[in-house]
Amino acid sequence: MPQVQLSEIEQRVYQAVTALEARGQVPYPDLIAEESGLTAEQLQTTLHLLTEKGLLHREDSPMAGLDFGPRFCARQMA
Repeated sequence: MPQVQLSEIEQRVYQAVTALEARGQVPYPDLIAEESGLTAEQLQTTLHLLTEKGLLHREDSPMAGLDFGPRFCARQMA
């Protein structure tokens, strides 16, 4: 399997998501931004790129009426 090259910002966001998950926190965009030290605009672009590369996947709230926004979860690498 070929390795995916990530920019510094992509690495920071991916590491932020995995750190939040490891602590049992839900990786919502605002927490990811805080953890990675990025602005909302930088984060949106980076989340999109990581999703396209298959490293993150977006999950919408499973409960109607309790939508806190999308969460982005790391894909488990084989």
